[in-house]
Amino acid sequence: MLYAILCYHEEDVVWSWSKEQDEAVMARLAEVQGPLIAAGKMGPSLRLLPTTAATTLRKSQEPALVMDGPFAETKEQLLGFYVIEVEDLKEALAIARDLASANPGGAYELRPIGLYNPDRRGA
Repeated sequence: MLYAILCYHEEDVVWSWSKEQDEAVMARLAEVQGPLIAAGKMGPSLRLLPTTAATTLRKSQEPALVMDGPFAETKEQLLGFYVIEVEDLKEALAIARDLASANPGGAYELRPIGLYNPDRRGA
């Protein structure tokens, strides 16, 4: 079963990390990710640029409204996500706990994924 692990944190905190702090977090995360990638359980992991780089297409009206910025206003922002393939939620939670120990703060939200369009770029 595919799960997305959505990574929420306060972007002002994360984007204020020094290059050394950021590299240290990424190195700790790589230690968690490496065995998962080798086992074929981890797909892409993506880091989103700050919400100031976001554009929202609000589709509740005609014509749709295009706005600068993110859709939601919250204290924490969606900063990135992982795609993992695991047996069940229990295994997904174990991976999220390992990632959390490498990158404290914020929250991980786990959601099952229904495959909408498979990635065919490599086919």
